[in-house]
Amino acid sequence: MSEVFEGYERQYCELSANLSRKCTAASALDAENKKQKLSEIKDGLDEADTLLRKMDLEARSLQANVKATLIAKLREYKTDANNMKNEVKIISSTNTTNLAARDELLELGDADSLMVSNDQKGRLLMSTERLNQSTERIKASRKTMLETEELGVSILQDLHQQRQSLLHAHHTLHGVDDNISKSKKVLSSMSKRMSRNKWIVGSFIIALVLAILLILYFKLTR
Repeated sequence: MSEVFEGYERQYCELSANLSRKCTAASALDAENKKQKLSEIKDGLDEADTLLRKMDLEARSLQANVKATLIAKLREYKTDANNMKNEVKIISSTNTTNLAARDELLELGDADSLMVSNDQKGRLLMSTERLNQSTERIKASRKTMLETEELGVSILQDLHQQRQSLLHAHHTLHGVDDNISKSKKVLSSMSKRMSRNKWIVGSFIIALVLAILLILYFKLTR
């Protein structure tokens, strides 16, 4: 795993969580404060896009087996960023819808004083219904985003645990490999000693036999 990619990844996760909280807070603000909050969120999304591009470049510069894993993870982060952008669009459009509905309500209120027609009252009801539907969509989108965020955090935790398990297994295998190498060296040393001892014992036996033969020869010749 690339340490550079992990650094960008941590920055993105922190930024994503912060933007998600800001989106949730923005939907409950009034028009002026919401506009300012949305501006901050859009700046944060630009920063998120920059981090994603850096992560993409870093992932593509690595080996194939590592690159495939990081590209798959990066695809999830891009989906998360797109979901936040869609939520910002919904919040922005809702703000516009609220202003338009308010203006229409004021116009219809003035018209009521002049005995407006039933058709205008019907339009008022339709505008109110559209406003309620937009609010419900925002709530549903916010709920989906929170669930997606929780799922993303859970996936990141699982991936971190799996990475730790793989690192532990790697260290264990490395230790086993070292022990095997040491055992091979010990066995090789023992084998060399045994061969040397065999030669020594063989030489001693041959010398002893020659000595016995010499003794017998001198005794028989005398």
